[in-house]
Amino acid sequence: MSSMAACLEELGVKGSLLSDEQYNFLDTYGYVILPGALDGPSISALRARFDELVASEGELAGSEVSQEEGSDRLANLVDKDPRFDSCWTYPPQLAAVSHVFGGHDFKLHSVNGRSAHPGSGLQGLHTDWPEAVAPGDYQVCNSIWMLDAFTEENGATRVVPGSHRWGQVPREAMTDPRDGHPEEVLLLGDAGTCGIFNSHVWHGGTANRSSGPRRALHGAFVRREHTQQTVQRDYLRPSTVSRLTAAQRFLLDV
Repeated sequence: MSSMAACLEELGVKGSLLSDEQYNFLDTYGYVILPGALDGPSISALRARFDELVASEGELAGSEVSQEEGSDRLANLVDKDPRFDSCWTYPPQLAAVSHVFGGHDFKLHSVNGRSAHPGSGLQGLHTDWPEAVAPGDYQVCNSIWMLDAFTEENGATRVVPGSHRWGQVPREAMTDPRDGHPEEVLLLGDAGTCGIFNSHVWHGGTANRSSGPRRALHGAFVRREHTQQTVQRDYLRPSTVSRLTAAQRFLLDV
């Protein structure tokens, strides 16, 4: 595989997979919601595998990237089950990511999991890039795959629409980024929904005030010249690499 265009073509990615209204919403507000990206059997299988990995990895769960008190974390999921492939190769997701990058080549940054425990999960508003960038010069893009419904009670992610164009990051503008923001909204959806957001949008998890888990997978992408959060060449087992298509290997940079 020699080019980004060939990679996306092989993966079935076309600009027409999203409507003009969806692209405009993504440009203006910094996110777009795609309901029904996973069917019922896929949701059940991914939930079960998520819980199995949390149990089997124990105190090491998520340690390849980050761990968080009050939340279950998982990382390096490309290498842990082919069922996670759906969360980084979904064609409408990749169409949205390509649009955010405005024609720049990109690659997978990481596939991680997060589940806020009841009573925990509040994050300060943040971006996934250390400093603000000029509008249109975007370096990272993320997606949230809702394995449980995201509700007002169970720790849904909050975003501040349009903040990717403000030329600031939250720590520069807020006394305490954990505080609520007057313009924030919650990304709500049924299980199986995929939410894609420009990672320069101010965002963060809210507190899980329910009695159950709020499991999600995150498929993140970065412009191709940057280092991956999970450097796939350092992690993927030969058995994983051997099952991948040429386009998938290009997207993983392996």
